This record gives sequence, structure tokens and C-alpha cells, in this order.
Amino acid sequence: MANSEKFKLALKHIKKTGKLDTQNLKNLSNDERQIIYTLYNKGLLDESSRLIESLDSDKDWNAIKKELPASEKQVMPIWKSVLKYAAIFVGLATTFFLIQQEENIAEPAPLFEKAITLKIGEKSLKVINENDSQNIISSNGEVIGTQKGNTLSYNTNSKIDELTYNELEVPLGKIFNVELSDGTLVHLNSGTKIKYPIKFLQGDNREVFIQGEAYFKVAKDTRHPFIVNADAVAVEVLGTEFNITSYPEDHVIKTVLVEGSVDMTNSYAPNENTILKPGNKGSWHKVNRKTKIEEVDVEMYTGWITGELIFRNLSFEEISTKLERRYNIIIENNNAQLASKILTARFNVNVENIEDILKSLKQITPFNYQIIDRKILID
Repeated sequence: MANSEKFKLALKHIKKTGKLDTQNLKNLSNDERQIIYTLYNKGLLDESSRLIESLDSDKDWNAIKKELPASEKQVMPIWKSVLKYAAIFVGLATTFFLIQQEENIAEPAPLFEKAITLKIGEKSLKVINENDSQNIISSNGEVIGTQKGNTLSYNTNSKIDELTYNELEVPLGKIFNVELSDGTLVHLNSGTKIKYPIKFLQGDNREVFIQGEAYFKVAKDTRHPFIVNADAVAVEVLGTEFNITSYPEDHVIKTVLVEGSVDMTNSYAPNENTILKPGNKGSWHKVNRKTKIEEVDVEMYTGWITGELIFRNLSFEEISTKLERRYNIIIENNNAQLASKILTARFNVNVENIEDILKSLKQITPFNYQIIDRKILID
């Protein structure tokens, strides 16, 4: 079978199922699989399919491949070649998409799952497949870490001697783990970005930046405080476990302490320190810029790590937001009374799909719904 035909069949399968299937990609080269991942993440599968349909079999397909200079193929690290190769095809697909739009024949893009991505430096972007194992290579060719399944681990003995950051993004519907160079383990919830040094340097604070939700198991190092920056809030620890939630659309940044102690500050009142004890939740409100401390059941805020969704005395509107993030869906609720309904429920994403959850909630408080692809309409 021609190479372009294999690529075409793989695209058709993904368009039909809405999912990346490793088995479906097994007949493709590593370069071609990376292109698929990139197109999938950028939402360009429809345009790519129509583009490749217009190609003159393998003649045009090989012409695309020849866009890479032979000298670069020989001397560049393979991941750099793949990225450039992917960029060429993505560029063509994007151009094709714009032409189709001008001709008013483009169809609305389906809501696909995005891929986990790792930004290495300012220009390199690597797609992470949770079923793969691979080395992570820096811009100078050094192996700085290893991915095994759903965990990315950085080397402690890297030769890097300057502060260099990576940025990991976990899309809606997925969770992922990263073990930093000091041994700190971070569980990342759906829709989360984290920026961190490839290697923490001696004499400097261990500082990371987060948007979304994460659970930190911080490796103890009394000489190098660990600081998590979340919007205007900074959480400083020496070695402890805590959960922090800071989605851009939320009005509150929450820190829930499991063990040890943490010090919360905010950039609007940097001299005001809030010390949390185990079982405390510290909430900083973006509007009034005030911090509130209360005792909570930590399981409600940490159960997501093992797939648990625990809702206690939450409005349906709040529950919907959490379901949208975890299942990568859109919930359009036209029932105002339901939106403010206070509910208590518990589910496990490893056991129950979104329809199972909707049926269970419907038993508690009746409502009508329909599912169209990944959009749920509630009347």
C-alpha cells in the first residue's frame, strides 16, 4: 500500500472515532506518527484529510518530505527533524483550511481530544503519548529526562548549569504526572499547564509556575524552599504534600494542605502571610483579594488523582464545570433552576462514563438531556 494511502486511512480512522489509536498508527513511520499527533492537537485533521485527498498519490506526498534538506536529516537530532516535518504539513493543512473557508465549503471542526504537549525552550514542541516510552532531549542534545507511560521524570544529574525551563500542558480529559529534577512528584489534573526548570540550581529557590490544578509531593530540602506560583498567589514549602487549584476562569485560588505546612502569600499584599495546617484550605479571592482559611475533608480535593470525583454540597453549575474538564465535554444547561440546585454525589471516571453520571444525577433531581458528540444539551 502506498505511503500516502496509509496516512490517509489513519486520518480517516481518527476522524471517525475521534480518538488516537496506537494500533491504527502502527504501519506509519515515526515521523508520520508525530505529524498525526501534531495535526490532532492543532485540530487540523479535517483540513489534512482534504489536503491529502487532493495529492497525486505518493508523488506529491514524497515532494512534501523533500522539503527537509538532506543535510539536516543527517545531522539534526531526530526530534528536530520531526518538528520541522510536522510544521511543513501543518502549514499546508492550515493554508488549505483558509482556502476552504474562503470558498465556504469547510465543515465545522469536531471536538477532538487534544494531546499532551511539552514545550522545550522557546521553539520546540513535543507531543506526549501516554502509551509511549521515550527520552526527552534538550536543545543541545542532552538526555534530560525519560517518559514512561503517564509519567515524565527528569534526571537529577543533568549537566545543565543555567536556569532553563520546560512547559508541560495537559489538555481537558487527561491527567499526567511529572517528577522534577529534585524528586518532587506533581500530579497534573485536566486542563493544566506547569512551567518548571529542567534542573533546580544550587543556591536558588525551587520555583515553578502553574495554571490549572495539581497535587504536589515536594521533596524535602531545607536549604532550597519550593515555591509554587499560581496567578497572584505564591505557596512556599520545604517538603510537604498539598493540592492547588488555579484555573483562569475560577474566582478563587485554593490550596488544600495534606501534611506538613505551607505559607501562602499574594502579590497584592506580599507582607501578609497565611500559614496552613494539615486539613486546612486556604482560599484567595481574586475580586476582594482576601484570604480565607477553613477546615475541609481533603479527600474532596485530592480524590481526582485516583479518578474520584467527589461532590459535596455543590451546585449543579459547579459540578458541570468539573465534569467538562475531566471528560473534555461541553455542557449547555438551559435549566436555570437546575443550575443552582445543591447536590452531593461521588463517581469514579475509571468506572463511569459521562452518561452514567448524568443518569445518576437525573435520579437525584429530574432533568432532560441529549448528547450530541461531546456536547450535552440540558433543558
